[in-house]
Amino acid sequence: MSKNLVAFFSASGTTKKVAQMIAEEAKADLFEIEPKVPYTKADLDWMNKKSRSSVEMSDKKYRPEIMKKKMDMSSYDEILLGFPIWWYVAPTIVNTFLEAYDFSGKKIVLFATSGGSGFGNTVKELQPSAPDAVITEGSLLNRGTKKKISEWVKSL
Repeated sequence: MSKNLVAFFSASGTTKKVAQMIAEEAKADLFEIEPKVPYTKADLDWMNKKSRSSVEMSDKKYRPEIMKKKMDMSSYDEILLGFPIWWYVAPTIVNTFLEAYDFSGKKIVLFATSGGSGFGNTVKELQPSAPDAVITEGSLLNRGTKKKISEWVKSL
């Protein structure tokens, strides 16, 4: 039997709610990608070019530090990886996560929450951080109802 992991980054709590529903529906383990320094409301102000999130996203090589937790990725076959869309892609903290663990031979299916934009170049920008994994675009789950999430998990 394959073992699945739902890993997620959530700055405001929206993606976390969706991730929890996915984990429950998929009977998967849940892993939160936590920044070493939590994001404040001011950090997330995308209208301010000097806000933390704006600065991080303007430099694609920037890797925000995460709380490194012991995690044996070898016990998982598939990782459902969720995050909010920032500037049309995954936040660079997701790259930090992918570079912190070994995802060789894993299938990574993305899900995201967004105020309006799609995945953009997300797969292309994440792939170098997990070069030996297969990363695929999953679904935008903005208003993730239990029914919608259940249907999506069953489609995987």
